[in-house]
Amino acid sequence: MQLTGENLVLQRGQRTLCEHLSFAVTAGEVLLLTGPNGAGKTTLLRAIAGFLAPAAGAIELKGGDTEQTVGEQAHFVGHANGVKSNLTVTENLEFWAAFLAPKSNRMSHIERIDKALEDFNLLSLADIPAGYLSAGQKRRLGLARLVLAHRPLWLLDEPTSSLDDASATNLANVVNAHVAAGGLAIAATHLPLGFEPARELRLGRVAAS
Repeated sequence: MQLTGENLVLQRGQRTLCEHLSFAVTAGEVLLLTGPNGAGKTTLLRAIAGFLAPAAGAIELKGGDTEQTVGEQAHFVGHANGVKSNLTVTENLEFWAAFLAPKSNRMSHIERIDKALEDFNLLSLADIPAGYLSAGQKRRLGLARLVLAHRPLWLLDEPTSSLDDASATNLANVVNAHVAAGGLAIAATHLPLGFEPARELRLGRVAAS
């Protein structure tokens, strides 16, 4: 499986952020998006997820499910955690499990929720309303949905934001296990993440004409 972008032009409003952008990331590796603020890292992730259309160029997941879009085969975790404050940690995970894998049976959901709680060190917080969590705990809860349903492609925007060192290491272990099993990941970051094997794609501002 390989994700490719060919001759992409990405715009936000009337401003061009990237042009003539091509890349490829293959199953079993991570592509790190780096560059200054405003360079188009988030915009590229959102384009891959299908939230916005490139002004030009094409994005394709070769070897993926031809009956699904690229976005339908991806997990996207952006700056917002997607956490419902009035629900407990477990109830949040139950919601995401049902939403992301509606055809799975309840036992499968329970197993995946248990794995998410363990992988992201949330077991002791399982019955706590999410509104009482710290910023780092909410981030871990938001990231935990990565393991609630299988998606070959993970799109992560500043995934270690608000995480302490131990939580960042836990996330690296989860991402590395995903790519070791043949998954793909693309992460926008300003910091070392510990994801491997990884390649860097540095984005820069398009010079004003």
